[in-house]
Amino acid sequence: MKKRTVYILMSSIVALSVAFFAAVFFLNLDSKIKPIVAKVDPSATPVYTNALYGEFNQPLNKPMDVAKIGEFVYVSDTNNKQIQVFDQSGTSVFKFGKEGTKEGEFKFPYGISGDKEGNIYVADMYNGNVSIFNSEGKFIKYFSDKEKVLKSPGGLRIFDEKLYITDIKANKLFVFKLDGKKLLEIGGAGVDKGKFIAPNAVTVDFDKNIYVTDSGNNRVQVFSKEGKFVKIINGSNDGKGDPTFLNPRGVAVDSKGNVYVVNNLSHNIFAFDKDGKQLFELGGMGTEDGQLYLPNGLFIDDRDTLFVTDTVNQRVSVFY
Repeated sequence: MKKRTVYILMSSIVALSVAFFAAVFFLNLDSKIKPIVAKVDPSATPVYTNALYGEFNQPLNKPMDVAKIGEFVYVSDTNNKQIQVFDQSGTSVFKFGKEGTKEGEFKFPYGISGDKEGNIYVADMYNGNVSIFNSEGKFIKYFSDKEKVLKSPGGLRIFDEKLYITDIKANKLFVFKLDGKKLLEIGGAGVDKGKFIAPNAVTVDFDKNIYVTDSGNNRVQVFSKEGKFVKIINGSNDGKGDPTFLNPRGVAVDSKGNVYVVNNLSHNIFAFDKDGKQLFELGGMGTEDGQLYLPNGLFIDDRDTLFVTDTVNQRVSVFY
């Protein structure tokens, strides 16, 4: 009887030990495979992690815009007249497009975005159209601009089944339904509020406010979802002082509502809080890791990872 009791006691100890070490192991394992989550500190400066360069025999050449669509990163490889696609590790997966004016061809592929089905929209500034591809790069159709208002489409983003797109030469922002119906037309050439000179990029925050980099006026203009002017962000207090921007290009908003602006000619990125107060800047001119040389496009994914097209360095720099 005593022998049996000892065996039962030993078995219980072994079982508890196994359970304990299993719990520790799986807790540790869970911490290793846990996905990246957004930083708690809204003023924390992102840190350089890696860069995307493209295929060994055909590296990126003047990448202008970038977007993470599904699990892949799509880059407008502008001087190569194509789109290069990467997985999350930075490995080149495939590419599509070539120089030309026919379906699936480009003259100056610029803005890039994706819809909820994973289709890829590419603005071609010189061909004056927006091409739509499936996630594997097969041409589907041209975007149906029913009123034929687009002349030189630049930056574009898709939010809530709407296409937001700048027309650089027309100095306007257009908002369309994805079926091609025009919903909003904002801007026109000028320096007054609500006017643009060479607007480049566009993004939308969680309140559906619209942010447009007004590159020629060295500012970011913010509009309500109805298209009414809200405010200017230019790096000065309340947007009323002298601008600190020099040819602002890409713009994006993170999960906390902070606004990031690519400052092209000073080779860095500024970050602002919801009230327009500057939080930090990153980058700086150079070729080393974390430095930039005439950056242009900007995309922030749902983990607050920053992807920046670094045009002269011929890469996409990634910060988190």
